[in-house]
Amino acid sequence: MKISGVTIIRNAIINDYPIVEAIQSILPVVDEMIVSVGDSEDETETLIRNIGSDKIKIFHSHWDLSVRKGGSILAIETNKALQHVSPDTDWIFYIQGDEVVHEKYHDNIRWALRQYHQDNQVEGLLFNYLHFYGTYDYVADSRKWYKYETRIIRNNRNILSYRDAQGFRKHANRKINVALINAYVYHYGWVKNPRQMKIKQKNMAELWFEDDNLVNKIKAEEDYFDYGSFDSLKKFTETHPAVMRDRINQKNWHIELDISRKKMKLKYRILQWIENLTGKRLFTFTNHIIIRK
Repeated sequence: MKISGVTIIRNAIINDYPIVEAIQSILPVVDEMIVSVGDSEDETETLIRNIGSDKIKIFHSHWDLSVRKGGSILAIETNKALQHVSPDTDWIFYIQGDEVVHEKYHDNIRWALRQYHQDNQVEGLLFNYLHFYGTYDYVADSRKWYKYETRIIRNNRNILSYRDAQGFRKHANRKINVALINAYVYHYGWVKNPRQMKIKQKNMAELWFEDDNLVNKIKAEEDYFDYGSFDSLKKFTETHPAVMRDRINQKNWHIELDISRKKMKLKYRILQWIENLTGKRLFTFTNHIIIRK
């Protein structure tokens, strides 16, 4: 059984992506690591090369920045990266540049890959998510944040990245059948110092919005992100992945958030209460159908 890792990245240093940690977090699980590096204005490629693993295969890609609708360029680039996977690969482990997998889940992931290898009804493996916010001490705990997402798919040319590359679909439209596994992805996309967070948002605006006036308005905003606009958070009391240790130790900002305040509309409070009671999240968008647990 062969497993290939895949990721895409552009301007990792400018936007302060933990791409090195993302790659390192799945290297022990994969046999090869495909890294598609877009045209960058910083030393992103050098950053990747300095990881120093023989598993890493770097490919270059030109991002068409005229594609600016809802982050669809990210799916386009992900699908281009998938084309570089070795033909004899069985499973593809996709990781985004701000996602990290804790090493404590490696054995669970390997078990699931073996468990479902011959179960052809299972087209992907679904991961739980932890969304960190502001600092490494807080995680979001409301339905505003996606609860699951597919991060391992079969090596099947008909399974492609969808919309903004959050998930996958088969034949461009059908939701894929997945097995929910006992593993989490730690999402750090909303953990940066307030100035860096705003810089990233301004840079990402050009990948999401077709309206030039809106893009210019976002770019004209103050270089400071207000982390006080959350709806619900809780303290994180467990351990972070080992590969994140240096980055966490180098954190140079401090934010105190009043997590006793819950700022949700009544309908969302009711839906959240139902989810907390039953474990089921109602009326939410997904790219998958869970057929195994």
